[in-house]
Amino acid sequence: MKAERDSQRTPQETWPEGKRLRILIVTDHYPPFIGGAHRQSYFLAQNLHAMGHRVGVASVWHVGLPGSESDNGVEVYRFKQIATAVPGVTDPRQRHHPPFPDPVTTLGLRHLINTFKPDVVHSHGWISYSAALALMGKKIPLLISARDYGYSCATRTLLYKDQLCSGPELDKCLHCASDFYGVPKGPTAVLGVALGRLLLRHKVSGIHDISNFVKLITERALVGGQDRAAKIPEVVIPSFLVTNDDSLNLSSEKLARLPKEPFILFVGAFQRRKGLYQLLEAYKRLPMPPPLVLIGTIERDSPTDIPQGVIMLEDFPHSCVMAAWERCMFGVVPSLWPEPLGAVVFEAMSKGKAVIGTTPGGHTDMIVDGETGYLVPPGDVNSLSDAMCNLIENPKLLEQFGKAAKERMKLFTADIALPRFEALYQQLVAR
Repeated sequence: MKAERDSQRTPQETWPEGKRLRILIVTDHYPPFIGGAHRQSYFLAQNLHAMGHRVGVASVWHVGLPGSESDNGVEVYRFKQIATAVPGVTDPRQRHHPPFPDPVTTLGLRHLINTFKPDVVHSHGWISYSAALALMGKKIPLLISARDYGYSCATRTLLYKDQLCSGPELDKCLHCASDFYGVPKGPTAVLGVALGRLLLRHKVSGIHDISNFVKLITERALVGGQDRAAKIPEVVIPSFLVTNDDSLNLSSEKLARLPKEPFILFVGAFQRRKGLYQLLEAYKRLPMPPPLVLIGTIERDSPTDIPQGVIMLEDFPHSCVMAAWERCMFGVVPSLWPEPLGAVVFEAMSKGKAVIGTTPGGHTDMIVDGETGYLVPPGDVNSLSDAMCNLIENPKLLEQFGKAAKERMKLFTADIALPRFEALYQQLVAR
């Protein structure tokens, strides 16, 4: 009951003056790189700093970025890996932390922990393995965030042959990861994730999941047993939308590429696992459809056969994406993989738009089937086409869903999430 009351308090009530914390956020990626998880790390750090906490962020170093800097008061530190610590290595691409403790990153984090002296370390992604090793011998609590399935799945998708995976098995994981990454990266990832689970089970103090479905998978992979579950706080706190005025950043040139008439909108990477092929097939079955706008990035498995009426837009800044949500009829997010949450869903809902999503996955935490949108089975072209057709042909229903979606969106705001994070930090530090 106390934890529930704490989660409903304002930050000032939860944290009286003089009780501010030193919080170290450790994350695989951080802006200037975009992406849902990157933005959440940024928003969390900035808001915690605004509330009076001392906040540091540790992330992966990239070519052209400083090793340390102040980002509006948040102390940002970027650490090299064993691959980039070698003199002469300059890889301009976005780098990813490996699925095992990187010795160079671990030493850097250990030094930062000794100097920053955090009260709590909050980590996300495979860099959590380096954070856990860097905290060995220390009583500083480690909170990990599960924003995908990387702690249990070497490909982080929870898919096996384009179907929901039933769970890790050595032979199956080796074949799946080898197909995904190639050899030797695939088997290395499988071994690293398996050993990493043992490391996290030993060191983790608390777990944050972004959806109830992710919680089910994380419990299966990391918690392991009721006795351990009673000792490790595990809470679901969804990602949150930060409302700010992006109107000054709107690009008239970008927005001019949007159709003037009503359109259907998809936002996300143009990947097979996002259900793009099924979406295009479902669109072709619609009688006299409105334009379908796809906003995202071209990937190695992006579709190339684009039907008439489909508009693909790249390099769209977030402000323009939000403007597109405001102008569209409804959103469609037909993912084949079980989306951990899907921030684009609540971004659409914030603009009063119905959304068609898939189940299982985090979409079920946001979309109420038949009230704020529709939930369809992944890969089911007929169901997807029927749902789209129903919204197109029923303007009153579309308006009704949109109003309900905007109301439900209030559950996914910083005002709800941040006090819950603070209560969780307080609980871990007290323990």
